[in-house]
Amino acid sequence: MSHAGLIERVDVDRLQAQIFASPAQASAAAAAAAADELRRLIAARGRAGVIFTGEPTHAALLDSLVAEPAVEWTRVVGFHLGEYLGLDETAPGSQRQLLLERLVCRVPMAEFHGLRGEAANPTAVCANYAARLASRPPDLALLDIGPRGRLALIDPAACDFDDPAAVRLVALDEPPRRALSLTIPTVMKCPRLIALALGPGRQGAVRAALAGMIGPACPASILRRHPAALLFLDRDSAPR
Repeated sequence: MSHAGLIERVDVDRLQAQIFASPAQASAAAAAAAADELRRLIAARGRAGVIFTGEPTHAALLDSLVAEPAVEWTRVVGFHLGEYLGLDETAPGSQRQLLLERLVCRVPMAEFHGLRGEAANPTAVCANYAARLASRPPDLALLDIGPRGRLALIDPAACDFDDPAAVRLVALDEPPRRALSLTIPTVMKCPRLIALALGPGRQGAVRAALAGMIGPACPASILRRHPAALLFLDRDSAPR
């Protein structure tokens, strides 16, 4: 399907990148792809499990996804990609806050399981969340490529493509310094990935992800090995 503002499609290894004229057009196209996958999963299996990210760059994507027609949200179970340690769902900067405001409170989702950044025992939160994921493996993950090629809340220093954990407490390269995050192997197990990277601040990370070596120095580079991943870019985030 062709979308408004599409400039170019580029295939790098197994990853397809689509470049759009504006952030709004890239976000709308990513939301349309996610909605198509939700409709397909629900028609085929009667349900869909989706990992959502509360990164601010996904706000417009979530708005567009909510507006997509014929998505049976009562058959969708939502999971949470990552949360900053010490933040509850009302705190400024909380990823749960954005997901609740932009998505969960606006659609009749069957379930949403947020990561509790404020929990007194984050190790127990990780273990319990890993068990939840194992019991109901998600079908789709919506991702953001962050600074230095961050994927989920995994910075290069914490990146392990063979991490045995499904969820862990990770150190970050910048404040607030620690977070709960699904790991790279957890993300890569999803049958379908849809990633978004917007703005000039992401251009270097996208260039490393698409043109550099596949390795922990750029966590997002692993997307090139996934059999069904799409990356949506705007003109400013696309490498020259």
